[in-house]
Amino acid sequence: MKAFRTYTVTPKLPEGLEGLRQIAYNLWWCWNPDAIELLRRIDRDLWEQHSHNPVAVFGAVPQDRWQQLAVDESFRQHLERVLAAFNDYINGDTWFSRNYPHAKSSVIAYFSFEYGLSEALRIYAGGLGVLAGDHLKAASDMGVPICGIGLLYQVGYFTQYLNADGWQQESYAENDFHTLPVEPVNGSDGCQLRISVPTDGHDVHALLWRVNVGRVPLYLLDTNTPENQPEDRAISYQLYGGDVEMRIRQEILLGIGGIQALECLGIEPSVYHMNEGHAAFLALERVRRAMVKSDLSYREAVEATRVSNVFTTHTPVPAGHDRFPPQLMEKYFKHYHPQLGLSMEEFMALGREGEHDQGGRFCMTALALKLSAWRNGVSKLHGHVSRMMWQSLWPRVPVDEIPIGSVTNGIHVSSFISGDMAVLFDRYLGTDWRTEPGEMNIWQRVSSIPEAELWRAHERRRERLVAVSRQRFRSQLEYRGAGPADLAAAEEVLDPEALTLGFGRRFATYKRATLLLSDPERLKRLLTDRDRPVQIIFTGKAHPNDPGGKELIRHIVHYASDPELRNRIIFLENYDLNLARYIVQGVDVWINTPRRPQEASGTSGMKVSANGGLNCSVLDGWWVEGYTPDTGWAIGRGEEYSDANQQDAIEANALYTILEQEIVPLFYERGADGIPHGWVRKMKSSMGALCPVFNSNRMVGEYTESFYLPAARRGNEMAANGHARAGALAKWVSKVKESWSQVRFAEVTDDAGDVTQFADRVTVKARIALGALEPGDVRAQLEYGNVDAAGEIVDAQVARMEYVGASGDGHMFLGTVDCQGTGRWGYTVRLMASHSDLVSPLETGCILWA
Repeated sequence: MKAFRTYTVTPKLPEGLEGLRQIAYNLWWCWNPDAIELLRRIDRDLWEQHSHNPVAVFGAVPQDRWQQLAVDESFRQHLERVLAAFNDYINGDTWFSRNYPHAKSSVIAYFSFEYGLSEALRIYAGGLGVLAGDHLKAASDMGVPICGIGLLYQVGYFTQYLNADGWQQESYAENDFHTLPVEPVNGSDGCQLRISVPTDGHDVHALLWRVNVGRVPLYLLDTNTPENQPEDRAISYQLYGGDVEMRIRQEILLGIGGIQALECLGIEPSVYHMNEGHAAFLALERVRRAMVKSDLSYREAVEATRVSNVFTTHTPVPAGHDRFPPQLMEKYFKHYHPQLGLSMEEFMALGREGEHDQGGRFCMTALALKLSAWRNGVSKLHGHVSRMMWQSLWPRVPVDEIPIGSVTNGIHVSSFISGDMAVLFDRYLGTDWRTEPGEMNIWQRVSSIPEAELWRAHERRRERLVAVSRQRFRSQLEYRGAGPADLAAAEEVLDPEALTLGFGRRFATYKRATLLLSDPERLKRLLTDRDRPVQIIFTGKAHPNDPGGKELIRHIVHYASDPELRNRIIFLENYDLNLARYIVQGVDVWINTPRRPQEASGTSGMKVSANGGLNCSVLDGWWVEGYTPDTGWAIGRGEEYSDANQQDAIEANALYTILEQEIVPLFYERGADGIPHGWVRKMKSSMGALCPVFNSNRMVGEYTESFYLPAARRGNEMAANGHARAGALAKWVSKVKESWSQVRFAEVTDDAGDVTQFADRVTVKARIALGALEPGDVRAQLEYGNVDAAGEIVDAQVARMEYVGASGDGHMFLGTVDCQGTGRWGYTVRLMASHSDLVSPLETGCILWA
């Protein structure tokens, strides 16, 4: 029976406890241990039952319990202490306010499809969302003026459970927004704000909600409102649910609807950051609005807006990039593309992946790359892989010069550090590690932690991990209807003193979760060694439509059912932020086995290292930058193979060898005091080297200084004087593209003989016919270096050529090659369009090689 009218019932807090509401509705509490303990004290059982969601706990606590707390002097003092810390945090001095006071009015709009902030708010699926959550938390800590934009899903990602055969099953629990730490955004009339997005010939309405993340607001869009048709109400229903048409509708809501939401809120961002291609339609909407608001042409609006767009790509796997068929694009954008002054063919070209991609699908990553001036991958290797993946968009540019950079991911340390380790850090590092986690000198003090104290702290976390694993494993068996004997046996799985390996991530096939199981008997010998036992905790979810990933889980479960191994290897269901914290805080070694180079970054291993665990990983993603023999172990040396089966066999053998010959002996080599001193020294080396680098403060600081501030400055310059510079740049780009076919090399000469001596300088002259262009419109460069057997220049160096004047039918440019090596050398000359308002001279694609 449908309700005649609905209204919201909120818990009635006694006088003196009203401050709890302020704490509960700001996720600052989820990375403040004292605030977490305060909320847990309300009712520890309810805290666990409601997934650490204080708003839901408030609604479930009996009123007599509130009365008890109201007269509990200890609790009230605890509340006052947390409130004081919260107010100090919100109003305190920050890194951004100290270093960039002139930019305090700037706003960076950060768009992401998912946000992993807390298990209390299930609008995330995995690494992309957790990274976005850490980005907002670090921005809050540092005072960087970011606001987040996303969707509020009625059903977040699925809840995972396994059937008796080990096959993944999915269930979906609906979010009750009124018992979550989210609040409606109300207008001056007291009504919840809403926007309308034209979609498929009609308007889709979306309500606005707000999540407070410390100093940072996160605004979420929700289409589940009675004004919408049923199919439109479903747009924000499920994260990564539905078919390809549902995906395009969600991305229209995020990108175009997100821009409308900002306007509705009265927020005028200086910079727009697209966290993956899901939000790329925002770039089109910015262009359309600039055309209407400032009476610009399409090309002028592109130049005016792209300079303040930042795009981060997260996946080197082709299937991870959204591509929409032409018929869907026609359906949803047939009324949109004329507003841009583009034909449908011209509009579709924005999503093409190269010059020869005619009539294919519309790629969101290609759109984002074309309409952003600032682009990056999420590790140095991923930046290189991304340049190779998308070189078709810059077909005449050397791969290493394609304008896609990298900002290596980091973790929000305070969100993942264990209480035991935090106490040690406070004692020996001082408390600045919380606010300045990127300071190298702070982490160097890890060496001062007594080995016995560090080891005991780590042992306590392993013991806690084993206890939680036993509880969860027993619950899994109960749900499947296991008998008394199996339930009793679950109480004894794992050994709190044994070497514990952890593997937790999305179960995609390229992550090779079962690489460790490649030689079952060899692994069994490792696991069942009486004197030096090893145990493994697996956890992670496969995508609901990925049978290959599900089969990996099933294989692990079947292997673990061997009676000899039941106490040594388990699979824990329903991997989420809560379980992740226990695992990264308690394992001894984190195993990571992606098929290189398909791991963009990865951050789980960073969380392990912050807690004193060690990494054993393929040299992929972040580990390429993090690995040294003192910080952990590398599986292979970064080789890449054309034969996947051969790669699996070689790297599985390497992994077993490392475990047998290095990891297990080092762990079990104990001093007279029972402490593995060699192991602890490696723990210290790992923390001291990795923690100051692989944290989200460093990451957000890098985005701020390398992207946000320059992008804001460029955007302001383009908008000045009625977008005069944007208009001039657009005209210049049109002129260059129209004239480029007339540009040619008339003559290239040098003074080198067939043999040149080391340290000589070779002078190169290039006479170039520019057609309608002027010398100031171009930049000539020498590219030189050693030449391989195929005649290709390797490890090329680039030197600018100077313009020296008109000459005959062209213009003369001169440059020099410094012969600083021996062997076969060579050079070539290239010419590219160049303008002071281009972020990169390669942006136009106008490049000519001699």
